[in-house]
Amino acid sequence: MNADSRPVPAPAPRPVPPVPAWRRLAVPAGLFAAVAGACAYVGAVDPNEPGHYPVCPLFRLTGLYCPGCGGLRSAHAFVHGDLGTALHDNAAGVVAYVGFAVLWAVWVARAARDRPLRLALGPAHLWAIGTLLLAFTVLRNLPAGAWLRP
Repeated sequence: MNADSRPVPAPAPRPVPPVPAWRRLAVPAGLFAAVAGACAYVGAVDPNEPGHYPVCPLFRLTGLYCPGCGGLRSAHAFVHGDLGTALHDNAAGVVAYVGFAVLWAVWVARAARDRPLRLALGPAHLWAIGTLLLAFTVLRNLPAGAWLRP
């Protein structure tokens, strides 16, 4: 307040300059480069040949397949365009690859338009994903689910 008891107006806020497109797309591009590099490596180094990758510790200790067992073989087949083999080696992995690609594309489209990506995964969604992975794991270790084994 000034001397004659009138409120002093606040200064007008400065307009925030827009973030350049290259900055908005830097993180999605970096993630794409990392994933593309990993896929290129798995595509070039065949996980079906022993000695290139470590064996799943759960499988080694118990003989049970975890939800990730066969994931590298699945990624190798997926990179080479063999969808049938990829689904056989790890169907959950193929769903994850496609889900990641869709989520990444939405992220890039929203970043290009200067809109944030909002994922609203609540506890119910996380429990549902966990339940599906648990069911996948149990089924692939039962005799009836032999077709889901890598």
